[in-house]
Amino acid sequence: MGAEKEKTPLRQTVIGILAHVDAGKTTLSEALLYESGAIRNLGRVDHGDAHLDTFALERQRGITIFAKQARLRLPGWQATLLDTPGHVDFSPEAERTLDVLDCAVLVVSASAGVQSHTRTLWKLLRQRNIPTFLFVNKTDLPYGGKEALLTALREQLGEGVFDLEDPDWEGMSLTDEALLEEYLADRGLKEKSLRAAVRACKLFPCRFGAALHLNGAAEFLEDLRRLAPDAPAGKQFGAKVFKIAREEGVRLSYMKVTGGVLRVRDSLSGPGWTEKVSQLRFYSGGKFEQGEAAYPGDVVAVAGLTQTGPGQGLGAEGTGEAPRLAPVITCQVLLPASYDPHRALTQLRQLEEEEPQLRVSWEERTGQLCVQVMGPVQLEVLHALMLERFGLDAAFGPPKVLYRETIADTVEGVGHYEPLRHYAEVHLLLSPGERGSGVTVKTGLSEDVLDRNWQRLILGHVLEKQHLGVLTGAPITDIEITLAAGRAHLKHTEGGDFRQATYRAIRQGLMQAKSVLLEPWYQYRIELPQENVGRVLSDLTRLGAETEAPAADGRIAVLAGKAPVAALRDYPETLAAVTHGMGSISLTPSGYAPCRDQARIVAEVGYDPAADLDNPPHSVFCEHGAGVVVPWDRVFERMHLPSVLRPPREEPSLREQAARYVAQVALDDQLAAIFERTYGPIRREKVRAMAARSTPRAEKPWKLTAADEGPEYLLVDGYNIIHAWDSLRKLAEENLDAARHRLIERLRNFQGFRQSPVIVVFDAYKVKGNPGSIEHLGGLDVVYTKEAETADMYIEKATYDLRKHHRVRVATSDGLEQVIILGHGALRVPALAFEAEVKAAEETIRAYLKELQ
Repeated sequence: MGAEKEKTPLRQTVIGILAHVDAGKTTLSEALLYESGAIRNLGRVDHGDAHLDTFALERQRGITIFAKQARLRLPGWQATLLDTPGHVDFSPEAERTLDVLDCAVLVVSASAGVQSHTRTLWKLLRQRNIPTFLFVNKTDLPYGGKEALLTALREQLGEGVFDLEDPDWEGMSLTDEALLEEYLADRGLKEKSLRAAVRACKLFPCRFGAALHLNGAAEFLEDLRRLAPDAPAGKQFGAKVFKIAREEGVRLSYMKVTGGVLRVRDSLSGPGWTEKVSQLRFYSGGKFEQGEAAYPGDVVAVAGLTQTGPGQGLGAEGTGEAPRLAPVITCQVLLPASYDPHRALTQLRQLEEEEPQLRVSWEERTGQLCVQVMGPVQLEVLHALMLERFGLDAAFGPPKVLYRETIADTVEGVGHYEPLRHYAEVHLLLSPGERGSGVTVKTGLSEDVLDRNWQRLILGHVLEKQHLGVLTGAPITDIEITLAAGRAHLKHTEGGDFRQATYRAIRQGLMQAKSVLLEPWYQYRIELPQENVGRVLSDLTRLGAETEAPAADGRIAVLAGKAPVAALRDYPETLAAVTHGMGSISLTPSGYAPCRDQARIVAEVGYDPAADLDNPPHSVFCEHGAGVVVPWDRVFERMHLPSVLRPPREEPSLREQAARYVAQVALDDQLAAIFERTYGPIRREKVRAMAARSTPRAEKPWKLTAADEGPEYLLVDGYNIIHAWDSLRKLAEENLDAARHRLIERLRNFQGFRQSPVIVVFDAYKVKGNPGSIEHLGGLDVVYTKEAETADMYIEKATYDLRKHHRVRVATSDGLEQVIILGHGALRVPALAFEAEVKAAEETIRAYLKELQ
């Protein structure tokens, strides 16, 4: 695999031919190949001998089913034509080729004009910014006239559409400032400038003709040679895979080389695999030539690769865009009685490699093998492929609509995963997205809170799986997911822990949200005799369709609009019966909209989200050394991080805390003695008059029962604080007992000020036979540990138990202890930061007392 491009005298261009079905796309491809000398005999679709229709069913039905390639040459220029399917049932196949095109040819039938699928293809081309030529075909048949059709093209596709047979130089120049300057200077436009404008998608050259009779084909081929952009040629190897196929048992990866050189026996690699190229095939129709090397611009079928897939980038190329057109119905595969379903699943997986949108699934609950398809024609092709390749004569059950689910409000989803020696917690905000946006992700979390690598891992887990909704178990869509909070353990967190927490967070959020069921809609176009318009309009209204004003073309009426897929799924047969075969309907997927009969559909499906073991909404917490499953609606009581949506508990101001504490002191003689030793005497009568009487907190040890919103607990490592605070350390050097009593007094004042439980723990583990003790001093608990139990051990156990139902802070400067308490979900407070907090409380009390004097 070379890094430099070997010199080649030819310009290279990859051109895709796209169209609405029956516009004459394959016929145009045949004409271009014939005019270039690539083929000697001009084939015809209706005769079944077209050069590019190589599949038997293609020749039988007269439609293109699989994208085909052919090579043609003109002096100094070589082009690869990719003839894509025009039928909407195979539109994902056509869409996958867009990633490898240098330009596209959109074929429009002169008599039909811009049809529904034509608009869809044009939209896809514009989204990818692919230079586009137009060929208006079948001008040998009656149509409304060249000028009228050209005007319609500009109105529906854009002002940049211009006829090359009778060019309007002035009109072309108005599409680009550089063209306008050139036109004003020279009263004309150079070929180089036109090519640049085409490449920039400012101009869309158009030519009229009849490909079946070679009318306009030679001129259009020359237009392509002069104005089509060249394939880019990077120095480093790169390639884009757009198709997987099998021929005589050989797996072929169709790709376009975008840089460097690809040779036989080169090694290619992807995530977790490296394989060698065994063969390079250059196809033209059903025949191929073997080559030793492929260069930038070449489209080649590579043998020897088993891990590639459509849309995959190799070397310097990234992964391409996923197809925007997706199946809208699913069908059960009905196997012959003696056929092994597991064998059939393996065979269908092989077909799924070639057509990823099949999305083959085995439903364990029902024992059904299902596939997703665009429509009935694709089912017919699938049946033919299974029969031809595997000898499997399968049937299909009644088609069912593929629903989607979204949400109508913003919720916070929490996922916690903490079996023994594992830890991860994730908070995600789930918000409604724009219609058609799919699932999008972003982070609103600072890297100071959660490391960048963990954040990337979480966002990757959101996108790596198709998450299911909670109404019917349908995939979710049109949801924006924001990473709002997350926590890892310094020792016990692994990548798989965040996967579990992320999946559970999404599911828990969906359980809270107001879910909306979405159903697929078709954009339809019906052509029928005028006398049948009334009946068909009545049918469409009954089916819930949105219909535009009818249009007329002689005795033929045209009805266009949108309708639910479920309503129009069987309507083609009804239309044929009503119009006696004179009416036709074309259906194109048109996205999703809220289901009009949500309650009935949900009841019919009978999906229980809490019972879906593959998509659990519950979280796993650690309790007594083992993982315990906590139901989704109780996770907020046990989570370790604060909610990002629920309002935090309102804390009183420092002055309000001081007033409350001073009022309590005035009513408590024991507390007053400690208070007055610190702050001096107080005027009790004035305090009683200014502050409301409060009920003293009942004395309790630290081990409390569960509560929905318990108070915040503060645990203090007594001797660690004494040796960290300068004033206490100096006192301890003279008298350790005095320092301990001084700390207890300051903590009692602090506890009264904050009105939250405080536990101060002192080591007594060296005292032989000591059983340990707890002194209850109002809201302050003084703990002396038992023999062989350090303060660190006691605080670790207390933190673990308290954190299940309360917010916990631990004041210590012991580094190991800080790591442990973080692992239990508590907040650490360094000793010096805690000293500043205590001093601030004392200063606030003094300032309040000064106000009372």
